[in-house]
Amino acid sequence: MGFAVMSMTGTAAARVKAIVENSGPDAKGIRVGIKKGGCAGMEYTIELVTEPNVKDDLIERDGAKVWVEPSAVLYLLGTEMDFETTTLRSGFTFTNPNQTSACGCGESVELKPADLAALAARGDAVVPAAH
Repeated sequence: MGFAVMSMTGTAAARVKAIVENSGPDAKGIRVGIKKGGCAGMEYTIELVTEPNVKDDLIERDGAKVWVEPSAVLYLLGTEMDFETTTLRSGFTFTNPNQTSACGCGESVELKPADLAALAARGDAVVPAAH
């Protein structure tokens, strides 16, 4: 079995489906990426997808579709996306093995590219997701 770029929990899949259902007939899913910013150096980005990019990796669970930007793949390998609601906030969270630190407010992170040699040594083959 190949190594998926990213996975999502059932809770995250349910939230993605709710976003799509409430965003009109053109909505297909969401796209996850990263950008430089915040006090720790990088931030996760999430945007609505109406027209999928053929270069993005597609992750699906329970009918929910999440595309991952090519520039983010090495930083997101092995990441699990979840959705949580607390008394102070609700939003997507990322458990990322490539995260080396985070800022105190939790809005930005420091990420390193995944170690492909270590993944290969463990026997995890990196395979592109279906498009």
